[in-house]
This record gives sequence, structure tokens and C-alpha cells, in this order.
Amino acid sequence: MSQEASELEVDAGKESQEALPAVDFSTFVMSLSHSAYIHLGAAPHPETNQLAVNLPIARQSIDLLSLIEQKTRGNLTGQEERLLEQILFDLRMRFVDQTKK
Repeated sequence: MSQEASELEVDAGKESQEALPAVDFSTFVMSLSHSAYIHLGAAPHPETNQLAVNLPIARQSIDLLSLIEQKTRGNLTGQEERLLEQILFDLRMRFVDQTKK
């Protein structure tokens, strides 16, 4: 590979990293929760822009967030803890509503 091609790849990598939000605990939790919202039919699927319900996958995402809550207990900032609690509460309520339909 030529040095010019290598430099282009490095520049492209820098640009793509700059376009992404910083990775921190809150961003990670929001990413997982968005997946759950998509599968609960509360947010459109990014590829199809359609609302669709897939309760087993939504449940798995909620369970993952719950596991993270358990494993990080006592190690989060107050803000991170509240974010996780609020998201889990909302997702669980939406899940119950969907199972009643």
C-alpha cells in the first residue's frame, strides 16, 4: 500500500471518529435502550423507518440493561444511576403495555 493511500485511510478514520459521540456510560446505556425502544415499536427501525414489535428481542435488551444495573451498583455517579433507573422503568412499563395488546 502506498503512503498516500495509508494517509487517506488515517484521515478517513479520524473523520469518522469525530462524527461519533463520545463513548461513555450514558451513551452506552442510551444505545442499548434505543434498541429496546425499536423492538417495542416505540421508535422506527433505522433501516426501514417502520415501527415493528419484537417482544423477545425487546425483553433481551431490557434484561441486558437490568444486568448492567446489578453489576454496576455502587460504581455509578448519581446521574448515571438515575438515567439507568429511569430508562429501565420506562422500558418495563412499555413492555407491559405491549404484552397487554
